[in-house]
Amino acid sequence: MNKRLFLSSPHMSGNELKYIEKVFESNYIAPLGEYVNKFEESIRNYTGAKAALAVTSGTAGLHLALRILDIKEGDDVLASTFTFIGSINAIIYQGANPIFLDSDEASWNVSSEILQKYLDSCEEKPKAFILTHLYGMSADIEKIAKICKENGIYLIEDAAESLGAIFNDKHTGTFGDFGVYSFNGNKILTTSGGGMLVSNNEEYIKKAMFYSTQAREQEIFYQHEEYGYNYRMSNVIAAIGVAQMEVIEDRIAKKREIFSWYKEFLNDIDEITFMPELINSRGNRWLTALVFENTSYEKIINVLEDINVESRPLWKPMHLQPLFKNSKSFLDGTSEKLFEKGLCVASSTIMSQEDVKKICNIIRKECR
Repeated sequence: MNKRLFLSSPHMSGNELKYIEKVFESNYIAPLGEYVNKFEESIRNYTGAKAALAVTSGTAGLHLALRILDIKEGDDVLASTFTFIGSINAIIYQGANPIFLDSDEASWNVSSEILQKYLDSCEEKPKAFILTHLYGMSADIEKIAKICKENGIYLIEDAAESLGAIFNDKHTGTFGDFGVYSFNGNKILTTSGGGMLVSNNEEYIKKAMFYSTQAREQEIFYQHEEYGYNYRMSNVIAAIGVAQMEVIEDRIAKKREIFSWYKEFLNDIDEITFMPELINSRGNRWLTALVFENTSYEKIINVLEDINVESRPLWKPMHLQPLFKNSKSFLDGTSEKLFEKGLCVASSTIMSQEDVKKICNIIRKECR
């Protein structure tokens, strides 16, 4: 059996163990510690965000953002339909109502035109919008941020997949009121789990810190006037993150190179379209994503599995999930078409050009 090629496997930089050993030497393995501070600092310095908070997951970061913005039961929150459910679960935690918006063909992310049309037609403006930057590629974020500001809507960027993606020289996650990054096991930078909440409003992050540490008041004894959560990242995980941040640009370069290999080897197959990249943006190409006009992606998945290579359909839109059968949505069919025809192929940064060529040869045979 061939060694398995995963969609996006962890890739250690080399310094993780050294930093973890320092954590153990200090005995600060629990939440808080030197490396939590260092990890937050590295994210601030890299993205340009004024404040950052290391938390247990990207979803925890989204939940904190909604809580701080006072999103409550019954409130409407806009969201990308073409996304992972973690983007939406935080809305449910607050008892709010998700309203799903469709994608555009130019980016596969939320359509700014559909956003504007929905806002022009709705009777009551939603309070917030959780926008996903899909597969590490920037949405049309400047236009979307402008629309949200004009309509008094809080903007939260789910940049879980897009650390290092840039639009007009500015990092995704830093355009809105909040941004959230994820360090789950398959992300471009992984700590095995965890996330980072960022904002240019330092008071927001101070409040998030309060809620993420069980909302304990500043007393010598434990006093609580509000409820909170156990959402703070551990010092051990943060040490891994510090080491990973040292090579983030190398990882982005390799992801983009892998994408370029796929495009080179498959570019002459007319029925294949790759996920586009907006002008004036640089995506991190977390996963190479493509659609087939005629060939079944299920057929491709099966033949790749035969040689021990992982692949996966594009996200099933949230408006098609049974959980959200009664939720509102504003659609034009783009995300459904992408789901019906699309596939993510193996994009691990440990892959070689020969690995990509082998996968492409299999795909070519099935597209004849």
